[in-house]
Amino acid sequence: MGETRRVRVVLVDDHRMFRTGVQAEIGETDRTGVEVVGEAADVDQAVTVITATRPEVVLLDVHLPGGGGVEVLRRCAPLMAAGENPVRFLALSVSDAAEDVIGVIRGGARGYVTKTITGSDLVDSVFRVQDGDAVFSPRLAGFVLDAFASTDAPPVDEDLDRLTQREREVLRLIARGYAYKEIAKQLFISVKTVESHVSAVLRKLQLSNRHELTRWATARRLV
Repeated sequence: MGETRRVRVVLVDDHRMFRTGVQAEIGETDRTGVEVVGEAADVDQAVTVITATRPEVVLLDVHLPGGGGVEVLRRCAPLMAAGENPVRFLALSVSDAAEDVIGVIRGGARGYVTKTITGSDLVDSVFRVQDGDAVFSPRLAGFVLDAFASTDAPPVDEDLDRLTQREREVLRLIARGYAYKEIAKQLFISVKTVESHVSAVLRKLQLSNRHELTRWATARRLV
């Protein structure tokens, strides 16, 4: 047999008993390959622990004190955009409401499973998200497909298609109000490289400054 795969995970849920249960179910690393490297009970704690541990996958509850899972995603956007080792998020919630599912997927989560999931299926889902797959509990994927197929979000945006992946990452961070220096730090590139990406984005989108760029990104729900 080859070497067992490993994945480092942070658990974010405001119920300690639930975190303990998940840890017992999936955190036996020799058996499952999952190593739980941190836990958090609210938004601030979550951002601190995720930033400190840089896990491959975060299991994220949707309803959390401090702004909910969507706020964690917003504040961890630079970690999700990291080129080399991105942090990926899998929502794990008792809720199967369409607005909750769509909210966290728009925020950048790679999938959404409900708390009725079995331990072995959860382990499988964590590894699939680590690989970059999208993972959903049955019927929840339909909410997302319906939402993203709606008329207010054009399936093809020719302007956006002109941008490279890294230019899109820089665009999102600029639109969220990050300074060039902060973007450079988050994406592990130089300030000069950030400046050249911004220049390229402005030129390709025929915009004049970062304020116009922010308006452009907000209108397309990229922020």
